[in-house]
Amino acid sequence: MPEPTRRVLLAKPRGYCAGVDRAVVAVERALEQCGPPVYVRHQIVHNAHVVRSLEQRGAVFVEETDEVPEGATVVFSAHGIAPSVRVDAQARSLKTIDATCPLVTKVHAEARRFAAADYDILLIGHAGHEEVIGTTGEAPDRIHLIDGPDDVAKVQVRDPERVVWLSQTTLSVDETLATVALLKRRFPALAAPPSDDICYATQNRQSAVKVLAPECDLVIVVGSGNSSNSVRLVEVALDAGASDARLVDAASEIDARWLDGVGTVGVTSGASVPEVLVADVLGWLAERGWEDVSEVSAAEERLTFALPRELRSARRAVGSPSS
Repeated sequence: MPEPTRRVLLAKPRGYCAGVDRAVVAVERALEQCGPPVYVRHQIVHNAHVVRSLEQRGAVFVEETDEVPEGATVVFSAHGIAPSVRVDAQARSLKTIDATCPLVTKVHAEARRFAAADYDILLIGHAGHEEVIGTTGEAPDRIHLIDGPDDVAKVQVRDPERVVWLSQTTLSVDETLATVALLKRRFPALAAPPSDDICYATQNRQSAVKVLAPECDLVIVVGSGNSSNSVRLVEVALDAGASDARLVDAASEIDARWLDGVGTVGVTSGASVPEVLVADVLGWLAERGWEDVSEVSAAEERLTFALPRELRSARRAVGSPSS
């Protein structure tokens, strides 16, 4: 039997999204301005390569602010924080730099606004995820976590006429909309956020994968296992028709056996993955005969975000990858 034609379909966009780039540059700039060590509460973004790179430059990652020496500089990660974390940092006289992604900040503002208007808030997201913890902290008495369709039947609200849904920004678009549909059946008066909560970069990457997946025997998603948007890409690829899909942190994690009998390989990456890791995967495939690469594009990303206000004296523009 002849060998299948070997080709690679490369999903675009790839590399850092604007929110991730902003957060990474914030840590880099803090190290330049303040000198190491600079402390970072939780992983600045969910990517092991990025975290290791910043650690080598003097960033120290901690779980909570009580691990940071009094008066030191601490950067809050892109995933956002509960207000109580800010209070704790102030009590320890910490110099804070808030690198929360502006799209997450938008969800926090929506949570505060709807809570002030006495709504019950149904937050679609994953239990234990940093973003969900931070958003819930804005209005813990009003927010109910909906961690998938099974939670829809269990949720209890005070007034079914005053209910709104919000979501974690890195979810699968299709799964979120399916959960919203179930919520609307139970709560016909369910209100929606004024604009979509799911991150534009998450949506763009999922859209590209939906285009290439039906043609692929294997889709390789470059991203870390604790990256929600990267994990979702594996699920989206399989749901869209890929025969197989695998998540890898780097090219070194690819198992050559996955390529047995494979003709078309799709390659994509999470929104917090530097371009160099994607290039390494393409190089690994090329060395084994998958040299024919075609790009599949879903959208162009031109959005940029200003640096955190504590660092805005710096002149470097944010928005282009910085690995």
